Amino acid sequence: MLQLALILAFTASFKIVPKPEKNSCSTISENISDIRQDTQPSHMSFTTDKQTLEDLHIFGKHGGESISNIFNRCSTRGGAAVLEEMFRYPLSGHEAINKRSSIIQSFAALGTVFPFKSSDFDAAEPYLENTDERSKLTTQENSVARKLTNMIAMDVNTQLIYKGAEALVELMKKAAELMNELTANEFYIEEKEELLTILHHPAFTDILNSKGKLSHEQIAAFDVLLRFKQREQIEKLLRLIYNLDAYLSIAKVANERKFVFPKALPGNQQDLVKLEGLYHPLLKKAVPNNIHVTTENNIIFLTGANMAGKSTFMKSLSIAMYLAHAGFPVAAKKMEFTVLDGVYTTINLPDNLGMGASHFYAEVLRVKHMAQELRAKKDLFIVFDELFRGTNVKDAYEATIAIVSAFAKKRKSIFVISTHIIEAGDVLREKYRNINFVYLPTRMNGNQPAYTYTLEQGITGDRHGMVIIQNEKILDILQNGKKKPRKKTAYELPHR
Repeated sequence: MLQLALILAFTASFKIVPKPEKNSCSTISENISDIRQDTQPSHMSFTTDKQTLEDLHIFGKHGGESISNIFNRCSTRGGAAVLEEMFRYPLSGHEAINKRSSIIQSFAALGTVFPFKSSDFDAAEPYLENTDERSKLTTQENSVARKLTNMIAMDVNTQLIYKGAEALVELMKKAAELMNELTANEFYIEEKEELLTILHHPAFTDILNSKGKLSHEQIAAFDVLLRFKQREQIEKLLRLIYNLDAYLSIAKVANERKFVFPKALPGNQQDLVKLEGLYHPLLKKAVPNNIHVTTENNIIFLTGANMAGKSTFMKSLSIAMYLAHAGFPVAAKKMEFTVLDGVYTTINLPDNLGMGASHFYAEVLRVKHMAQELRAKKDLFIVFDELFRGTNVKDAYEATIAIVSAFAKKRKSIFVISTHIIEAGDVLREKYRNINFVYLPTRMNGNQPAYTYTLEQGITGDRHGMVIIQNEKILDILQNGKKKPRKKTAYELPHR
């Protein structure tokens, strides 16, 4: 009955959740999405969900460690907003991915540094938000009365206008200098041309040619240009600079951490992903692994004892696939991949107590969601860690065989399934040739397990749960009612 229910779930319909509407706020940093030259067109979409973002710690919680924090070396709030947008909306075309990747890689190779001061953006942004015509400075204000007032104290609004205009003038001059330095960059072309078009506008000639401290007459004239007559061009200029800030932030991290830039391949490739030296970017002493997935072995059936590193490997591979689709560098020595339509992981699936849903039912709903996405003709990267752990062994065995059998028909998608139900692996090995059976081994040193964290071919029956329980002397504690002091054991150390 269970097997039938699960297979029927594969044919059920599912309502696709639309993307959130674009933010309508008017501030410069919140409108960066208005100019996304290298993001996907509206008719293309890469799909993922909240569960995946949480599994992979893409954004993290409450300032904790996250993948996005690794790459955030931005100097501006606008740059950080662009970076977050890149993380939230990975690309779905190999040309767009390689284009963004090449731009970032070129900055990494040249060692380009963001030359602007953060304080100038802090002054320029609120200045541009003030569109009240009554706040315009005029040359007529340069009167004896105004001079006398300024000798005592310049009013707050006038100070903001002065500082904002001066900051924007400085930003424009720095941008012009940087564009000259980037002449040799053969990849940062379209946005550079847009920046130059703005900077070369005749209206800005006096601004770029100004020297020394600006007079009141200059600030008044520039204010009319910057805040009113050429406001749209200035906003566009800032957004292009924010994009640049994000690119340079990613490039800096790539250099510091020696991340590699993946090569994206168009669809209909036999090779789906090839990775050398893959590791988890948040771990300091990570053990690298190699993996090669094709249409002939597109299901990875992963076994291994608890603590052997299965979850960490799956997260490492999933993070690499996610970053690669965003055009970002990854924690590996080499990577090539066929562009897919989305990444979905099920690693730390919570119970939905609010709906009265058990863990097993949450798993079933999750599998159903994946089935509906696959039925929509999407090629996906899908991960299930310990599939059907929320039910009894018999049901888990039957369900694992049923679901993996259905996955086996989807040759253009990649599936990573970990399980302790090794008997299911024995059955599947006889039925399908496109399943790659790998495991993470455990080496016993007496009563102490040791882990290599390196993939090997085959299925393992390693089960050392009772060994760990005995080593922790849990039964002795319960029997004697007293906990003895002990040293930390190997399996309490972080996974690698």
